[in-house]
Amino acid sequence: MNQIRLKKWIKRVLMTVLLLLIVIDLLAGNYLVSFALLRSNASGVDVAPTPVTSDEISKKVDEIAKEQGELTDKWFAQAEKEIMTIRSKDGLALYADLVTTDKNSHKWAIAIHGYSGKRAHTYNYARFYAEQGYNILMPDMRAHGESEGTYIGMGWLDKEDVILWIDQILEKDPAAEIVLHGVSMGGATVMMTSGEQLPDNVKAIIDDCGYTSVWDVFSDEAKYLFHIPEFPILYTASAISRIRAGYTFGEASAIGQVRKTNVPIYFIHGSKDNFVHTDMVYELYEACPTQKGLYVVEGAGHGQAMYVDPEQYFRNVFEFIDSVKQEK
Repeated sequence: MNQIRLKKWIKRVLMTVLLLLIVIDLLAGNYLVSFALLRSNASGVDVAPTPVTSDEISKKVDEIAKEQGELTDKWFAQAEKEIMTIRSKDGLALYADLVTTDKNSHKWAIAIHGYSGKRAHTYNYARFYAEQGYNILMPDMRAHGESEGTYIGMGWLDKEDVILWIDQILEKDPAAEIVLHGVSMGGATVMMTSGEQLPDNVKAIIDDCGYTSVWDVFSDEAKYLFHIPEFPILYTASAISRIRAGYTFGEASAIGQVRKTNVPIYFIHGSKDNFVHTDMVYELYEACPTQKGLYVVEGAGHGQAMYVDPEQYFRNVFEFIDSVKQEK
């Protein structure tokens, strides 16, 4: 009898422990979704690991960023600009700055900012496009800046918004030749957009330090920030993200979209990026079936590629864009 009671007691204990683990898993998964994707939590949160860039590079990047910022402030103050707005497919009001450099130009760029950023963070990039005669659209992505939204799209939801912005440009200029340029989450966004059915007006895509997939980048973050493995919490968080934000981490794949793109892509990354690891850019480059280019900036950390040598950065970008036009 005692043995039967003992077995029942052990069974109850095991069931209790199992239920407790399930509850902890659900709570932890829900917390991860709120931490990473909820606008109010993610805004301004420093989720990047300590950079591994050298002191020399860090100092150089800071100095160049300051110089570029001063030049950009002067340019933007004098630029012909307006605020544009669209309504996303799920009813969000989205906002962007439109800088008109030349009303007779058919050259257009859409510049996309990164995670927890805003459209002003793309101004330094936009100025270089303006110097080449481009008109530039710079949106606040959903759940960022002035744009509405509760959950960050990590590029997957945003790709639909980018297509709407493309449509807005084509309404203004049906002959537009459009370049998409994104940095970090913006890089992932333009790559995710690349796999959709895009008009022939989209001539080239520039990815700067975008990730292969949301799963890959969140897996790294889970290990870095919380010291937890993928299983089971990341799987649970991904399922909860589907319910709350509308997508799973696995389906939000830039590399999957790149594999089916018809648009030429130029890939840029820093060799010392320990946030979106440099290895990812090689995977993305290999997956791309179209005309492509690769520029790995020696010594640069995450989002620093342009600030190591802005002139070389944009010389490479525009040479790639020109090569696309020549090939076509």
